[in-house]
Parts: sequence; structure tokens; C-alpha cells
Amino acid sequence: MIIEWASAALILLVLVAMALSIWRIVQGPTGADRIVALDIFLAAAIALCVVASILTARTVYLDVGIGLAIAGFVATVGWALLLDKGSAS
Repeated sequence: MIIEWASAALILLVLVAMALSIWRIVQGPTGADRIVALDIFLAAAIALCVVASILTARTVYLDVGIGLAIAGFVATVGWALLLDKGSAS
């Protein structure tokens, strides 16, 4: 019973974080803000994968979360390097 309530609260908070990060991605004002917001969005997606794994008792969602974490890390590093090169010239 407590797991369902905690999961519902976590899902609600994660959806709020996703909505706020989407707003920051669209609103800007700088590229760095958008990169951080995208990283927050990916972290929220990973949290949803963990909740789905707990609620369904299937580990396949954890594999999806790991894949999202790897893709998010590579994307963040790539965008940071791109911004760094753009500001150096």
C-alpha cells in the first residue's frame, strides 16, 4: 500500500520536473540552460523507468534506464564540447 502511494507521489513530482524542464528547453535563454534542462529531463525519464521497474517487478525497465543514462551522458558531453568550441572562436 505504501509503495503505491510513494510511487504515485514520485510520478507526480517527476512529471512536474519534466514539464518545467520542457519549459526551460523551449524558453532558453542560452544554450547552456537548454543543455541542463535536457539533462534534467533525462534524469526524470530514468526515475520513471525505475518506478516502472518497481511497480511491475520487471528489470527490463532498468535496462532502459541505463541506456538513457548512457545516451544522456554522451549527449551532454557532446553539447558541452560544441558550446565550448563555439565560445572559443
